[in-house]
Amino acid sequence: MSPVALVTGAAGGIGRAVVTTLLADGCRVVATDVDEAGLLELEAEVARDHLAQRDDRDVRDGHPHQDRLRTRRMDVTDEAEVEGVVAETEAEWGPIERAALVAGIIEIAPALETSTADYRRILEVNAFGVFVVARAVGARMAERGAGAIVTVGSNAGLTPRVGMTAYGASKAAASMITRTLGLELARSGVRCNVVCAGSTRTPMQRRFQGEIGGDGPVIEGSLADFRTGIPLGRIAEPTDVADAVAYLLSDRARQITMTELVVDGGASLRS
Repeated sequence: MSPVALVTGAAGGIGRAVVTTLLADGCRVVATDVDEAGLLELEAEVARDHLAQRDDRDVRDGHPHQDRLRTRRMDVTDEAEVEGVVAETEAEWGPIERAALVAGIIEIAPALETSTADYRRILEVNAFGVFVVARAVGARMAERGAGAIVTVGSNAGLTPRVGMTAYGASKAAASMITRTLGLELARSGVRCNVVCAGSTRTPMQRRFQGEIGGDGPVIEGSLADFRTGIPLGRIAEPTDVADAVAYLLSDRARQITMTELVVDGGASLRS
């Protein structure tokens, strides 16, 4: 039976790539987000891809992509909603064996200009949301003695960045939540890891680049903002991050837990 995977933030650029990558790996995927229109677009995209590139394995197993994808509205900060989606998924499809926690928001502003409301909202989604979902799936995985959780963090949680006080703090917190849970659940056979993404070609990144003038400043860096560029000379594609997530969720990473895998082209100099 194909493993069941839960993905949060599935309507966004990285989340969408994680969904399609896990589908290609043979998983049955429950894709969740608060963006219901984005989830409909995801369903349509998966259906188009399946028609354009018929997967022989899908035909052989009798599980075409569209039959292995379910979308659900889920607010990661709503404990009752998260519990409901997780319980429903396991009742209908069986145990959730893999969970990719991708949901996140960002606001860029100097610390002294960041409102209390914005700070709280970013922490609520990016950190508390990780805690809520990881707790819901982690408890069930621990009872069964197996499972893997990967949180998509950010290199902003590793290195101070101008204008990212709230975002960086939230991603640092999300990483520590995930890795501490990994320590606590290790004896139960549950692995918990973090993929720290750098600049990635998503709608969120394009909005940011529109403010600073395209790829060039991101790749070259800014001395005035104490920001290194990207040594590899390219902005990541969502699939670059998704491949790392899929690897850490797979049995190929069975001896890896509590780690932070940085996918940023060297931008953080692994500081």
